[in-house]
Amino acid sequence: MGELSQQLSEALSIMIMGMGLVFIFLSTLIIGISIVARLFPATQQAVVPTQAAVNTQAAPAGTLDPALVAAITTAVHQYRKQHRQS
Repeated sequence: MGELSQQLSEALSIMIMGMGLVFIFLSTLIIGISIVARLFPATQQAVVPTQAAVNTQAAPAGTLDPALVAAITTAVHQYRKQHRQS
């Protein structure tokens, strides 16, 4: 019985020591990241829309591009034709 309680106390002390080391490591990591964030602040760059982004704006709700509908319809028909035979 005495040996079991000694093993349990050793296990408890090892567990507490391990948890303490993890806590210290994570605290150090957070403090280090905070220091680096203060020393090197993130620079924000102005976003300039390109011509491609202006041309690819979404169409208003309810309108569909006929060329896109035709391409999707053709792709669906080809897919169904290929997988119906197998």
